[in-house]
Amino acid sequence: MSVIKKDAPGSNELLMGNEAIARGALEAGVQFAAAYPGNPSSEIIGTLSQVAKDMGIYVEWSVNEKVALEAAASASFAGLRSMSAMKQNGVNVASDFILNLNLSGVGTGGLVLVAADDPAALSSTNEEDSRFISKLGDLPLLEPATFQEAKDMAKYAFELSESINSLVILRSVSRISHAKGNVLLGELPREKKTARYDTSKIFIPVAAPLRHLALHLKLKKVQEMYETSSFNWYVGPEKPELLMVTSGSGWFYSQEAVRTLDLQDRVGILKVGTTWPLPAKLLAKHMANTRRVLFVEEVDPFLENNVKELAAEWSPEIGSWNFYGKGSGHVNPFGEINPDLIINALSKAMDKPYAPREANYGKKALEMTKSLVPNRDLGFCAGCPHRATFWAIKNALKLDGRGGFVTGDIGCYSIGLGPAGYFQLKTMHAMGSGTGLATGFGQLKPFGFDQPVLSVCGDSTFFHAAIPALINGVYNQSNFVMVVLDNSATAMTGFQPHAGTGETATGSPAPVVDIEKLCASLGVRVETCDPFDLQDTTDKVLDLVSQEGGVRVLISRRKCALVKAKEEKATYKVRVDPEKCVGEACGCARICTRIFKCPGLIWDKEKGKSRIDEVICTGCGVCADICPQSAIIREENK
Repeated sequence: MSVIKKDAPGSNELLMGNEAIARGALEAGVQFAAAYPGNPSSEIIGTLSQVAKDMGIYVEWSVNEKVALEAAASASFAGLRSMSAMKQNGVNVASDFILNLNLSGVGTGGLVLVAADDPAALSSTNEEDSRFISKLGDLPLLEPATFQEAKDMAKYAFELSESINSLVILRSVSRISHAKGNVLLGELPREKKTARYDTSKIFIPVAAPLRHLALHLKLKKVQEMYETSSFNWYVGPEKPELLMVTSGSGWFYSQEAVRTLDLQDRVGILKVGTTWPLPAKLLAKHMANTRRVLFVEEVDPFLENNVKELAAEWSPEIGSWNFYGKGSGHVNPFGEINPDLIINALSKAMDKPYAPREANYGKKALEMTKSLVPNRDLGFCAGCPHRATFWAIKNALKLDGRGGFVTGDIGCYSIGLGPAGYFQLKTMHAMGSGTGLATGFGQLKPFGFDQPVLSVCGDSTFFHAAIPALINGVYNQSNFVMVVLDNSATAMTGFQPHAGTGETATGSPAPVVDIEKLCASLGVRVETCDPFDLQDTTDKVLDLVSQEGGVRVLISRRKCALVKAKEEKATYKVRVDPEKCVGEACGCARICTRIFKCPGLIWDKEKGKSRIDEVICTGCGVCADICPQSAIIREENK
């Protein structure tokens, strides 16, 4: 049985942060949840989808984040508690709706948006602080610092939403979402509400100035509630020499820094979980007891700058402070924070030397491990169809000879910007931007532009954001080729289903939205290919880029190797014939292991020949087509 639906109040369970948020939503009585997968948020809806049928709730993977929040809002309008979750990029996609929903308000069912930020861009194209949408939209913000808080805040967020008739934002970060900790479970509700829309109500942001005023009045109410919130607490001496003000994951790091430097009697820590609007009285109370303040938070100085704004108002009565943080350079304003960074920041602020290791320890450790750890380039999985597609594109553009290039997008195929994709991607921005950029390049012929342009996007990204760009290209008669890399999954974030897979988030059968038919309905030329047929794929790419005028679409269709491996055995057994492999004497510059770079191919230095790693090889057999000596043999796997 899934721990998430365990009906055992008082039970102490080890949960991932995202699982804790999902559990909190269940304890709050959530009945509707929607999202588009995006790390580090994916497990929230993924976890709820696993228990949806048993718990009697509705869960969906939506085509994008804006639609997900809109769908969840409709359930709120009909009286059901609802939730949407997304990464920081998704907040951008949903922002247009967020900044109208704040004015219209939500229904009698609370509505919570979980925004999971990705400091250091561990699985993102950008590093962004989504907390600013709270200030921009005058929306309450909560930030869990522990796994218990992740659950408790998620539950409380629904109560807060209903009490002020507003969307509430719960902000997590990678090290909260994807780490694990002990969580004390609460009760699961027995009652289920019936959905009904009260037709006497309207949810339209009319009279925006008056509604904006109402938002500020709501925030004043929330601020008073936040002053005594149990999500804010202080540890340390009554009058500390220095006060650390922190939120989120900074709480753990701040504690470690104080303990490591043995400053428990000199430094206090104020942990703020209610970061917008700030509990001004609480902050003023603790800041009045010190003249020095160090801010610890992930990504941008959101908490820091907002406290400084308050401090400017307080200074005539309370005095002035020396502030340390991102503004002063004590804490990094980019990337993740970690214990070492915060220990160093505190040691500098307190003028207490700290040197746990010799200065060149890191360099020595790196040198020692070089011989022990094999070098692993960022690359596609063994048997990934994207590798074959990029190989065909590279060769086709070379044969065309007009300097053609590829505009990229977000997904596994983003790796195509490096050696794994033969450096084919030249742009990569937001989801759908590859095709959007291609529509612009395709209009530059009057200015002397004559290079072929191909955009690439995955099947999930196609539904998420590329369709409007495709329609724009058709409508404005832009000249480019759109390549849809259809691997039958949202592979980058955990193989979640989408509109083209024939399955819902909860595993129920669903109608398949046919990409080929959808594109053909726009009146464009559509071709399909199997990327593992390198010759046919190359020929089709070359033919499409040779055609002038209008949009052309190539659907490169082959199931993700990791998905396929779960469903069926390998197509081929692949081996290298040592008699045919002549190694460095081949004249191909080791095209198999140095250029094609499938992880299933290994260069045996001792023997001076290539060989197959049978543990990694998926048996796709594509490498047999690229070997000029025909030394790679594929045999039917019977």
